[in-house]
Amino acid sequence: MCGARATPGSSVFSSFGNRTFGLAHCPRCHYSFVVDPRTDFETLYDPAYYRGDGADPTVDFETELEDPRTIRVYEWRGIVALVEHLRGSLDGIRWLDYGCGLGGFVQHARGHGLRVEGFEEGYAARRMQERGIPALGPTGLAEATGTFDVVTAIEVLEHLVDPMEALRRAAALLRPGGLLFVTTGNAAPFRGRLERWSYVQPDVHVGYFEPVTLETAFRAVGLEPSTPGFVPGFADVIRYKVLKNLRMKRRNALERIVPWSVASRVVDARYHVTAHPVGWRR
Repeated sequence: MCGARATPGSSVFSSFGNRTFGLAHCPRCHYSFVVDPRTDFETLYDPAYYRGDGADPTVDFETELEDPRTIRVYEWRGIVALVEHLRGSLDGIRWLDYGCGLGGFVQHARGHGLRVEGFEEGYAARRMQERGIPALGPTGLAEATGTFDVVTAIEVLEHLVDPMEALRRAAALLRPGGLLFVTTGNAAPFRGRLERWSYVQPDVHVGYFEPVTLETAFRAVGLEPSTPGFVPGFADVIRYKVLKNLRMKRRNALERIVPWSVASRVVDARYHVTAHPVGWRR
């Protein structure tokens, strides 16, 4: 991320890919990554992946599009609340969800009157087109430079072999005063022991970020980093992450009795979910 030379580290075995992947770490910007990532993206991100039958069994993008009781609603509404808190009124803004999967968030946000479009490639882009979910292709994205008020990238950067390319693109898409909001796992608590972190799914998660890593990257692409802390919306985002890792898919009476305003802060204290910065286009 910063141009320095990384140091080879440990390795991690993938039962899904039936192979061992090497890891490396940059001592300057603290970016860690898979040194020999898979690049057969059409195979990795096929229909089975989006059903949760691929490299990441915790996802189920297909069900989320259809099931009104999906727990993913917590994350979606949390992101809207976060962005509204950071930016102010969302009336009339133009918003891009970069790396939007099958477009679940786009569908949700547009159902609440927001002008949100998605961007994806491969099978996901074709699936959104089938469903009529508004999305830009590469050409449309290239023509949209400087036109978005908000760009979100929700659990995207960890999938990218070259995340700096995506961050440069996201920064260029923002108009002055625009906001880039990303979510990704926080590798800081696992520095030096990434192989023990369940988030390390090396077939599809190939990059691991600490807050300082994103601060370095944001500045490199012309964004001003800012860490908002535990602001409105994060409780719902963390609620979703906890339920997802418990392999729950639908909202129910049992999880509703949990005092999430308290529980989410306990989780954040342990895993530092809110430590990553946002980026502002000046």
